[in-house]
Order: sequence, then structure tokens, then C-alpha cells
Amino acid sequence: MTLLDRHLAFLEALRGAGLPVSLSEDLDAVAAVSAIGWSSRETVKDTYAATLVKKQSLRPTFDALFELYFPRMVGEGAVPADAEQVAGEGTAKDGPEALVDLRAELQEALESGDEERLRALAAEAMARFGAMPGRGPGLSSWSSYTALRRIAPDELMENLVDGLRRSGWTEEEAERTADRRLASYTAMVEADARRRIAEEKGPQHIANVHVKPTLDRLDFLHMRRADVDRLRREIYPLARRLATRLALEQHTRRRGPIDMRRTIRSSIAAGGVPLDTHHKPRRPHRTELVVLCDVSGSVANFASFTLLLVFALQEVFGKVRAFTFVDTVHEVTSYFRPGADLAEVMTRLVESSAHASIFGRTNYGRAFKTFTEEYVEAITPKTSLLVLGDARNNYSDPELAALRTMAGRARHAWWLNPEAKRQWDTGDSEASRYGTIVPMVECRNLGQLSEFVREIA
Repeated sequence: MTLLDRHLAFLEALRGAGLPVSLSEDLDAVAAVSAIGWSSRETVKDTYAATLVKKQSLRPTFDALFELYFPRMVGEGAVPADAEQVAGEGTAKDGPEALVDLRAELQEALESGDEERLRALAAEAMARFGAMPGRGPGLSSWSSYTALRRIAPDELMENLVDGLRRSGWTEEEAERTADRRLASYTAMVEADARRRIAEEKGPQHIANVHVKPTLDRLDFLHMRRADVDRLRREIYPLARRLATRLALEQHTRRRGPIDMRRTIRSSIAAGGVPLDTHHKPRRPHRTELVVLCDVSGSVANFASFTLLLVFALQEVFGKVRAFTFVDTVHEVTSYFRPGADLAEVMTRLVESSAHASIFGRTNYGRAFKTFTEEYVEAITPKTSLLVLGDARNNYSDPELAALRTMAGRARHAWWLNPEAKRQWDTGDSEASRYGTIVPMVECRNLGQLSEFVREIA
């Protein structure tokens, strides 16, 4: 692979992970790297970041991909002369003596906080103890788990804390620092394993499997707790940006249909040629929303963040009413009062699942029937209906007639499904049957959700 090929593959991986890299930024990066040269890897990395990364939140994804496409070393890297001499004397590469020696060096490097030495020891640990030759087709020949299990860096914790305390650290400082350095070393071993696997299978394989996408590409159904916390912090800044963009777009659409009478009158001054068109005033319209959310199990995160985004955009919509359900319906509109604390709202939404459940099993049909019996007046000819959920009905009666009644009363109706389309209609999914009544849209991440809200506002 030439340097140009690697550059192009790197940019494609960035785009695939969700970084917005345009052609002009591609050319800027080429020009900048050409100007500074390739003598310093860190300078090249910072130059790429300066030209391609628009937000600090995108930097971790960029860093992870840069390490794959422009690794610090290839293979084993440079082997010191003394290592060659030891190998020539027949010392076992991964024997007990090698393990004792490496753990002793690791202890010293952790106490001194020497990152370069720790990085070198991470590569040595993988080379000595992480190899898994002879594995079956499709399986990697390297395992960070195997290497870390042999070295057991966590067992060095007590000695490391003692060493730091002898250097003048307090007990609390020593424990905190030791924990941070051990976590950093573990991450270095894992990164070196990824580097070796990328050499073996290509960097794109690791990029697809191990590199986390940007926040707006994270799948709602597979978020970790840390991802949920990050998204919670991002939801209102996103809403402000989206509201500004919607306001500008609505401003450009203010002109109504052509007013033929005024246009023809004004054309008299130009000999009957209609140089200037005149338009009738557009009737102001603001979308009213009724949102019906499945809050059971793994789809709860999806429903919660969709509700938060919609309510953060209340100035764009004329009126919003929200209902949650598992097997019965509970209204949660009052939770979103102006100035409400975001963490409190999230907590109350989670708690609302108790009010939205009688039997504890998701039942869309029962929820739809209950809604038509108790809340159907919320839907009017001015209302857009938005249903959120995975359409998995636990093999119960889907009550299509009830959903048809709801959709028939609404001005528009949509269904956002957080599952990938390939999973629709598998198992107990009723996606296609419900989709014949209400158009069903795949909505797996924040990016797709933002685009949908932009279209309906």
C-alpha cells in the first residue's frame, strides 16, 4: 500500500466512523502534511487533526483510527542489541524467567511513570505472551487477554502503591495514581494487539470491529452507561443547533403560492412581461405532536432521548403531548416542564415504565387499544403522530384496527424503529404489519434521529 493509498483509506475510515471530512479538507490535509514533512509522527498526527477534526468530541475516534493506519511501529519494531544477545543465548521467549524479568521491568516503569518505556513493555508483552499461532480460519493470531492474564499487572498494585509512598506520595494519591497507570498500561497492551491484528487482517477490519463511532453514530440499543452519559450532555446543545437550522429553513419557505392578480398587475409597467413575481402570504403552521413511546427494556434509552430532543425543540412545534407504554399507557407530558433538570427528567422517564406496565410484558396491541379508549382526543387533524418502538409484540394481538384509528385521525403519522431493518419481522416483530398503517423509519442513532426531526418540523 502506497502512502497515498493509506491516506485515502484513512480518510474513508474517518468518514465511515462518522467524522464529516469533505474533499476540500482532504486537500487541505495533503497540503499541510506535504509542507511539514514526515519526519515526526506526532507532528503528522497533529497536522491531520488540525485539518480534519472539527470538534473535540470527535478526537478520540480520530486518534484510534490514526493509530491503526499510521502505527508507531510495524511488526516487532527495532530490537535492542541486548535483546538479540539474550535471544541468541537460547533464553525462552515466553518462559517463567522471561515473565519474571518483564514484571520487574514493568514495576520500575510504573513507579517512574515512564510512558515510552511502558509502551515498549506493552509491545514486548504482546510479542512474548500474546501470540496464539495455529488458530482456526478467521481467528486472530494475537490476544491481549492472553498476554494480560500471563503478566497480571493488577497483582503489582500493592507493590506499586508502596513504591509511590516511599517516593513521598500520600496513601490516597498513591492508590489513585497506581490505578490510573495500570489502566493506561492495560490500554497500551490492547492497542498493540489491535496494531498486530491490523497488520494481519488490514486496518479496516479493526476499524469496523473495535473503533467506536462518533456519538451521533452510536446505536441506541447497544450503548454503554458512559455513552448514555455523553449523549445526555450532548442532547440540548444538539437541540439548539437543530432549532437554529430549522428556523432558517422555515424562514426561506415563508413565501406562499404565486398571487397571479398582483403579478399580472405589476407586469403592466414592463409591457406585460412578469419580471417580478408576487406571492400570497403563507398560512402559518406549527406542527403539533403526539408521541407514543415504548419504554420497555433496551428501547428505553431510545425513547428517552427522542423525547428529550423533541421537548428541547418545543419552540419549533406548536404543541407536544407525550405518552409512554409497556402494556398500558401513561402520560408524561408534565415531566418536561420549562427549566426541569435533565437528570431528574431522565430518572422520572425510567420510573414511568412502572406506570406503563400491568403485566410486565410489552404489548403494543393492548397499549394502542387503551390509547384509543382513553386518550384518542389528543389526536386531531392538526396533529402529527409519532410512535417510538421496536414493534416486538410478544406474539400478542397487534390490534391493527386501533392503530388504524389513531393514524386516521392524525394529519401525519410516523413510526421510528431503533432496530436495523434486517431484524424487522424476525421473531415476535410486527414491523411490516404495523408499517402498512404507519410508515416505519429506521432510527438507530442520534444522527438519523436529528435528520428525521429536521424533516417533520
